[in-house]
Amino acid sequence: MTGHDHSHSHHDHDHHHDDRWKHDGVRVIPGNQLDTNVPSTAGMDRAAAINFARVGAQKLWAGTVSIKPDAKTGAHHHGHLESVIYVVKGKARMRWGESLQFTAEAGPGDFIFVPPYVPHQEINASPDEVLECVLVRSDGEAVAINLDIEPVEKPETVLWIDPVHRDPNEKK
Repeated sequence: MTGHDHSHSHHDHDHHHDDRWKHDGVRVIPGNQLDTNVPSTAGMDRAAAINFARVGAQKLWAGTVSIKPDAKTGAHHHGHLESVIYVVKGKARMRWGESLQFTAEAGPGDFIFVPPYVPHQEINASPDEVLECVLVRSDGEAVAINLDIEPVEKPETVLWIDPVHRDPNEKK
């Protein structure tokens, strides 16, 4: 009889252990249930999927960004946060710098990294296709500091080449 009790309590323990992660485990956030009530920048629709308020994320914020054809955001930065942008659809043009003097483009499948405090602007480089991106930031809070920057007329193009493979046209 004691053997039976033992196995029973052991089973209970396992059951309790199984439940431990039930409501604190993996979370699926359906794409049609994102939270659009996040700090935004003119010209851009941001929607939060992963943030502290929704899922208790402590170190990450993630969501989507869509920018209408031919639209661009105001100049802004994200304080101490690092940002990663993944382009899902469309053509992204990024401008950055104290007077937005640098530019680079990214298309579907490309990743963009934006370091802390870098003034930047996201531009939809397509006249007829919505730019859709996934955005991940290094903190559970959403920070967007909008800046009043007078942009230079013609930004300098910066090619996406890693430090090992230099642009052959670049001056030594």
